[in-house]
Amino acid sequence: MSTIFKKIIDREIPADIVYETDDVLAFKDIAPRAPVHILIIPKKEIATVNDVADEDAPVMGQLFVAAKHIAQAQGIAESGYRLIMNVGDHGGQEVYHVHLHLIGGHPVGPMTVKKK
Repeated sequence: MSTIFKKIIDREIPADIVYETDDVLAFKDIAPRAPVHILIIPKKEIATVNDVADEDAPVMGQLFVAAKHIAQAQGIAESGYRLIMNVGDHGGQEVYHVHLHLIGGHPVGPMTVKKK
């Protein structure tokens, strides 16, 4: 499974990296939906949340720890932000490498739009 995210991890294509550890990488989304829109990914290739194994629990937790640090660094921890993880086609997942969207910098509105 080679995705655009793997190419960013391997530094084959550039990204505006804002956070990095041995296991996690975070970079600015190229099509931001808010003033702050950061993608936080594990360096291990995991296609979807449905593919997360028990042994992946530590790295999945690190995504949320990274989100906290990034929100603080971006100055949005106090005002608030949203974390989104899309899973599969119906969930809106576009890149099949687990990723957490950190979105903030202004009020983000309702979670979903009600169907009529």
